[in-house]
This record gives sequence, structure tokens and C-alpha cells, in this order.
Amino acid sequence: MDFIEIIKSIILGIVEGITEWLPVSSTGHLILVDEFLHLNMTDDFKEMFDVVIQLGAIMAVVVIYWKQLFPVNMKNNPKPLSHSGIGAYLRRDILSMWGKVIAACIPAAVVGLLFDDVLNELFYNATTVAIALIVVGIAFIFIEKWNKNRTASINSIDEMNYKTVLLIGAFQLIAAVFPGTSRSGATIIGALLLGVSRKSAAEFTFFLAVPVMAGASLLKLVKHGFAFTGLELAVLIVGMLTAFIVSMLIIRFLMQYIRKHDFTVFGWYRIILGILVLVCGFTGVIG
Repeated sequence: MDFIEIIKSIILGIVEGITEWLPVSSTGHLILVDEFLHLNMTDDFKEMFDVVIQLGAIMAVVVIYWKQLFPVNMKNNPKPLSHSGIGAYLRRDILSMWGKVIAACIPAAVVGLLFDDVLNELFYNATTVAIALIVVGIAFIFIEKWNKNRTASINSIDEMNYKTVLLIGAFQLIAAVFPGTSRSGATIIGALLLGVSRKSAAEFTFFLAVPVMAGASLLKLVKHGFAFTGLELAVLIVGMLTAFIVSMLIIRFLMQYIRKHDFTVFGWYRIILGILVLVCGFTGVIG
């Protein structure tokens, strides 16, 4: 029986690793998968697991983008914060990037801290997920058509100002409220509407995930408590490790994909999946 739970955690880790970075909603998919694949754990543990498993996914971002995320440069610093002292070893551009990331996190962080339990109770269900999948899918298709013949006015994170990143953070807030929206999907839609290039929108989404998901995971761990049975700890670690490995592959795939393609295909995927979920709900397949 314990082995079966480990297998389930691997499957959930694969789902997390794929859907966290593609704009299709990882939380939404985990909720839907849970309708058919139940971890034989307490509800409290499963709620925590669905969030904390994301730590494995964000570690993939840290590994892949380490040079763009770590602000300490001990020698040959191309953009020092100052010409002497500690500032000579700090990258001004990377510290500026982190300032923008933190600013974009503020709207979702405030709502998450104040209303996390209420939002879980109201919206964490298959019907909400289905509606969010369809609505955001339609938004992707229309926005990509509107964006097709436009030239991006912002082609790097350095070119983003604080007004832009705060507006992107406001879009992310939608995903914090409605599961199925997709944190990456909402962020990318917001960025595209504001004139950000697809590459920069995707990278900013990756970087934004680090503090957002780390903070959400810490909050869930504190609420759950740090006391685990041996099986619970094994399930959590295996799920996180699987999410990390799969995320490494998916992030690289997505960055290659958007060099030649837009996000329309993900919009159609969301619509089709959302309709299937609604049909399954109406017919009693899921409830």
C-alpha cells in the first residue's frame, strides 16, 4: 500500500512539473487529478502537498537561471552596485530585477495571507477550475490574434518599469483567487497586453514564481505543522523531486517553443479540457 502512494506522488509530481510552467494551471490540474487519483492521506496533508510540491518546480528555475538570479559576482562584475566595498560584488541589474519581482508579488501575497482559507473553501472545486480554464483559454486566443501584427515595446526585464510589474502582479492576483486560471497564464496575458515580448513575459513568470511559490509553500507548511509520518515525508519528497526533474525539461521546451510559436495552442487546450470537466461534472463522473 505504501508503494502505491509513492507511485501516486510520482504521477502528481509529473502533472505539477508539466503544468506549472505551461499556461494551463497546475493547481487546476492537481484538483482535477485528485478526482480520479486520491492520495490515501488526510485532507490537511493533501491540501499542503498540492502547494508544497511546487518547491520542486521552482528549484528547476533556480538551477536553470542561476546566473540571472544570484546577485553576487566576486570577480569581473559587469554591473557593480558601487565601485568599492560590498557593492562592488553585487550585480545592480539583478538586484533591480528582484525589486521588480517583489513589487509584482505584493497584490497576490496580501490576498493570499488574508483570505487563503476562504478562497480554498469557495473556489477549490472542479466547476471553478473548468470555468477558469475556458475563460482564460478564450482570452489567450483573442489576445494572440490581437498581438499577432504588433511589435513588442518591452523586450527585456530591464526595460520593465515598476508600473508595468505592478500591473502584471494585479493579473497574477486573478490566479491567486480562481484555481484553473494559471499563475503563469495570468502573468503572461498581462505582460502581452502591456507590450512585453513572449520571451521576457515567460522569463518574468519564471522569476516571479520563486518568491510566490516559496512563500505559499512556507505558509502551508506552517499551517500544517512540521510533524510528518515516514510515509507522508516520503510522498512529499518524491513528489517534489519528480516535479523538479520534469520542470527542468518543460522550462527548456517552453523557451524553445515560443521562439517560433505563440500561446494559441494552450488556449484551445484549456477550452477543450474545461468543456470535458463540465461535461464530467454534469454527468456525475466527477463531483
